[in-house]
Amino acid sequence: MIDLSIVIVNWNTRRLLLNCLASIDRGLGAEVPPLRERAETIVVDNGSQDGSAEAVREKFPWAQVLALDANRGFSAGSNAGLRRARGRFALLLNSDTVLGPGVLAHCLGFLVAHAEVGILGPELRSPEGRRQRDIHAIPGWLTELVPKGLLEMLWPRRFPSRRQVYLQAVDVPAVLGAALFVRREVLEQVGLLPEDHFLFLEETDLCLRARRAGWRVVHLPGAFVTHIHGASSKKRLPAETRIEYQRSLFLFFRKYHGPRQAKALALWRSFKALLYVVVRAPSALSVQGRERLGQDWKVLAWYLRGCPPDWGIPGRRPRLEGDPAPALVEAQDRRS
Repeated sequence: MIDLSIVIVNWNTRRLLLNCLASIDRGLGAEVPPLRERAETIVVDNGSQDGSAEAVREKFPWAQVLALDANRGFSAGSNAGLRRARGRFALLLNSDTVLGPGVLAHCLGFLVAHAEVGILGPELRSPEGRRQRDIHAIPGWLTELVPKGLLEMLWPRRFPSRRQVYLQAVDVPAVLGAALFVRREVLEQVGLLPEDHFLFLEETDLCLRARRAGWRVVHLPGAFVTHIHGASSKKRLPAETRIEYQRSLFLFFRKYHGPRQAKALALWRSFKALLYVVVRAPSALSVQGRERLGQDWKVLAWYLRGCPPDWGIPGRRPRLEGDPAPALVEAQDRRS
């Protein structure tokens, strides 16, 4: 019987992926009793051009490799692996992560002991050992209009912060998809990750659906995963990554708050994009300032052109019925 299916989605992060798999190899062999015979690892390669799939087959032949023909995004890539998975539990793991000591046994033991917990997230740390943001709030107008620090101070349970110290498991709105354990029954009941999200907020969508179905979503301290945040996209394609996040945010609003709210959010975000360009223009005197301003200009240009669907991180996106960009939402509202 397979207890755990580890699913890793990779896109041109060969070196990081090999480090991640090495940590899995250590983790599976270190547990008592060993997990190796009760676990499987599935690497979904999203059309990488850096030899990732070949390197995995050569160095880690025990890992299954599912090579896709193009970058289909995190949700579609994860779902391809989940459809092949046989475990009672699945671990969605970013390629830019390294498992800490005992994290697999700690998290699996908690899930076995608490049948009402459907999704579990361990503690995330930076390579320097600092706590990362590993708990998400549910996006809404409060998170858009009120400073994050104020929300975390006034409503710490609803808006958790990495500054909070947790000594035991705590129920949370959502956990980060960089390292997310999910029970098979949850996926069978509420479905897989939403493939209309190419990147960002897909795990928040899954956590929200699980909670609405009566499952607990829990953050579990005491075991950690090192996460090199944004290594696969944010550092290489910063403006494109920001565009992808905002596209996913509009989609999330459209699904859970309605098309008019999504349109209002898009207008608000486009105003903020313009404001960033104006405020940061003087910083163009420095090299770093020019780079940042160039990113701001690219995001603003995306809005000015009506949020074209082919802007963002290169990949093959699903064909959607609509896009909550300002110009397109209006047309959809007229049709409905």
